[in-house]
Amino acid sequence: MFVNYKWPSSFQQLHALRGSLLCVALLALSATGTHARDQGDPGYYPVQELLVTGKTVVGEDIRYPSTGAPRITVAVVTVAPGAPAAFHRHPVPLVAYILAGELTVNYGAKGIKTFRQGEALVEAMDISHRGMNLGSEVVKLLAVYIGAEGSANVELEK
Repeated sequence: MFVNYKWPSSFQQLHALRGSLLCVALLALSATGTHARDQGDPGYYPVQELLVTGKTVVGEDIRYPSTGAPRITVAVVTVAPGAPAAFHRHPVPLVAYILAGELTVNYGAKGIKTFRQGEALVEAMDISHRGMNLGSEVVKLLAVYIGAEGSANVELEK
């Protein structure tokens, strides 16, 4: 069955379509992987999903930037014991995985949440927040910013 589809006429529409197509592709791959795993395919690599969501840790809908060409930044963030970050926001989606330690994040009116080694999350975007290492060991987290040229990954509060 074929559907008559009109392609986007503007860059913004095309950019929005890109996100939809990425989601469809990931769902297709996920479904294929699940099927292969269910069938006991010896050529399939085991997958452990860490997080599947369309929302941030404080319930915001995830939205992708539309300022320019896609740009993904992957970083390891290290937080020393007793070291708080400045209050900030993320104009782009940030997926984080706690590699070591325990990070406590103050979301103001949205409360305080603690994330521990082995946990994955999509960080708040519009809610000002700051992370704190209240423990005695170093916190390390893998941060994946899903950004675009012209969009900052972090904006400090003034």
